Amino acid sequence: MDKRKSCMLLAFFLVFVLMEANTVQAQKKSNSSSIKKSPYDAAITHYYMLPTLPTGNEQAYCLARGACQNKTLVCPDQCKERKPAQNKKQKGCFIDCSSKCEATCRWRRPNCNGYGSLCYDPRFVGGDGVMFYFHGEKGGNFAIVSDDNLQINAHLIGTRPQGRTRDFTWVQALSIMFDTHTLVIAAKKVAHWDNNIDALIVKWDGMVVDIPTDGEAEWRTNGEEREVVVERTDDANTVRTTVANLVELNIKVRPIGKEENRIHNYQLPENDAFAHLETQFKFFNLTDLVEGVLGKTYRPDYVSPVKIGVPMPMMGGEDKYRIPSIFSPLCSVCRFQRQFSFEAIKEVSEY
Repeated sequence: MDKRKSCMLLAFFLVFVLMEANTVQAQKKSNSSSIKKSPYDAAITHYYMLPTLPTGNEQAYCLARGACQNKTLVCPDQCKERKPAQNKKQKGCFIDCSSKCEATCRWRRPNCNGYGSLCYDPRFVGGDGVMFYFHGEKGGNFAIVSDDNLQINAHLIGTRPQGRTRDFTWVQALSIMFDTHTLVIAAKKVAHWDNNIDALIVKWDGMVVDIPTDGEAEWRTNGEEREVVVERTDDANTVRTTVANLVELNIKVRPIGKEENRIHNYQLPENDAFAHLETQFKFFNLTDLVEGVLGKTYRPDYVSPVKIGVPMPMMGGEDKYRIPSIFSPLCSVCRFQRQFSFEAIKEVSEY
């Protein structure tokens, strides 16, 4: 009898131990999930700045997950600062805490001859390195990139001198849509251009954003899963915009100058500088089925249809990429789908 009682007590004890072990394991899982980082961890910019070295080289301590975590990156001697005062003459230090784990020198303005550029009377350089023109029409909106989780649209301004069969056009605004958000970067309508006056507009989900001109001279989203950073790369009219793990844009607002107007015979009115955007894109994690005037050139199997060697190689497809609004993801080949309808945004005409 005593032996049977002992066996029963031992059995109860073992059951109790197993229950406690399961409870502890469940608590550990719960705790680990509660401190789990966002799936959109902004690895590239996930760092904090350390004191500048006596040599003047800036340095950063990487916080991002992966091989670069807890490492210190020092800016090269060729570009000691992330934001040099003489931005037009000096490259800036670009700190990348992703798997690349490096600090390199880069120009902090768009390169209109580089991959992923969109400048002039819209002239593109695709992901394949091939240059082409895409004209669209004055007041038109077109899908530049359309992918599963990213949509970038462009709004065009323009003019058609008497006797011409098509419009001269320029990109006046870009709409970047992802997750549940919309970021707009646009050029104001300016009568007379002044390099020292900011003609740049930035809107986040319909609200105007003020980009500081002092300190870090940048604006960041607060508490969003996917970090968005807009930083000035000059005193006025030039910014770098990063949407974590999706896209980086270098953007400059510029006018059509008098000499440019004369040479190309644009016949622009004297009370409109036709301020527009010059942009260079760098994309991350595009799918193999990406669409858009520029986006499709990043497909692994893409072969450019434009005529190589002619002065103005033209890319057609206006009908495929035309959208009803700069905020619309709807075109005949567009892939992006909104997570919800953002009603606070209204149609863009000309800022």
